[in-house]
Amino acid sequence: MQPLHDDLHRTAHERQLDLTRRRLFALGGKTLAAGLGTAALGSLLGRQALASPTGPERHWAPKAKRVIYLHMEGGPSHLDLWDYKPDLRKRYNQDLPESIRNGQRLTTMTSGQARFPVAPSMFQFTRYKNRQDGVWISELMPHTGSVADELCFLHSMHTDAINHEPAITFCQTGHQQPGRPSLGAWTSYGLGSANANLPTFCVLITQGIGNMQALSARFWGSGFLPSEHQGCRMRSSGDPVLYLKDPAGVSRSDRRAMLDLVKEFNAEEAAASLDSETRTRIAQAEMAYRMQMSVPELSDLSDEDDETFALYGEDARTPGTFAANCLLARRLSERGVRFVQLYMRGWDQHNNLPGEMRAQSKAVDQAQAALIKDLRRRGLLDETIVVWGGEFGRTVYSQGDLSETNYGRDHHPRCFSMWVAGGGFQPGISLGKTDDYGYNIVERPIEVHDLHATMLHLLGFDHEKLVYPFQGRDYRLTDVSGKVVQEIVKGSVA
Repeated sequence: MQPLHDDLHRTAHERQLDLTRRRLFALGGKTLAAGLGTAALGSLLGRQALASPTGPERHWAPKAKRVIYLHMEGGPSHLDLWDYKPDLRKRYNQDLPESIRNGQRLTTMTSGQARFPVAPSMFQFTRYKNRQDGVWISELMPHTGSVADELCFLHSMHTDAINHEPAITFCQTGHQQPGRPSLGAWTSYGLGSANANLPTFCVLITQGIGNMQALSARFWGSGFLPSEHQGCRMRSSGDPVLYLKDPAGVSRSDRRAMLDLVKEFNAEEAAASLDSETRTRIAQAEMAYRMQMSVPELSDLSDEDDETFALYGEDARTPGTFAANCLLARRLSERGVRFVQLYMRGWDQHNNLPGEMRAQSKAVDQAQAALIKDLRRRGLLDETIVVWGGEFGRTVYSQGDLSETNYGRDHHPRCFSMWVAGGGFQPGISLGKTDDYGYNIVERPIEVHDLHATMLHLLGFDHEKLVYPFQGRDYRLTDVSGKVVQEIVKGSVA
């Protein structure tokens, strides 16, 4: 039997051919073109109906059904959180050896510094029990330390991008240049919908502290995939989703009648043009109608008990906080949303790092640990991938003035730390290692494409085969690279 995703690719190719034929038929007779267009539309809609519940056929049995991605926008310092380098205290204020920096690219923010003084982390680290020989975690993240045996730490992540915009774009889309579908969109395309009343991909944003980089909607965009796969941003104030409420004086039956009429117009246009985005408009209008009922129920936390709020912290009662968004992520996940993207802004500490990181860490620590515990107690963690990380790490040398109580760090793409949990990842292990300065990788480098390939693998897809035809080429999330990191897949030998 031919895989369904191959059938979908033929459908896209046929649509392109039909568009060309339509132009030809239009020259000879609009009636014939419209008739053939209607027939083609019926065929395409039939295939779409077949594909939409589950998406393209998976290549093997999945270990995960969904993803929650906690993106720490700005680039959190691995040296102050996860990558313990105690010997750096003996090197305080010494110049970073040229043999370590080795002429590597610097940003314009520090390239003009007269020297690069080593800035050890001023935070204490504690060794938490895991399923290896323990893992060192900063005093800033004690709650996260309490779930260390559930986390898989990746200490050897790296990227080529040294500035925020291309680095975030790369982490979220697999390419530094804009225009590609986001990871969430690829997941939506691959898995399809598990709840007809909610989008497959939702986005939640928390405002952080200090220097906050811009967040572009294309980070959760669908690129060249059908726009039904783009992320739906949920707001923390006012209506969770814009334009869901009917205007004053418009009843639900009025809205239904209006949608039915617009649907007829769109169907006529789709039959004439064979434009997939016209069909998407029909589907999205129907989704919005259903969301008028589902979203208010989702965002109403009154059915959560006091034990849950104690777990996530009192901030969970305040819309827009990271704690509230973690709780919403759990609610979205248990209702069948395939991909939930949380952005926590404000991790760009070029100066005053100790003060800002304390505040940032306090805002996320309890909530992200609670999310892991909550998913576990509800039986959801084993089928939910949870990812935590930024777009790059920070330099071991201080940006600007260095003192015993204050320092800053510049962008550092050569190595940084992330952690993953649940969804088929090996729990309680660490992989990869950096040098004594936390500046270069010395053991098991992991590319962003490798992480993407591994996530898709756990969702049931071969990353080289989950493709979409566009401009004469089959595109994929991992572009032309990426390998599954077998050491972190559950069931492998760590």
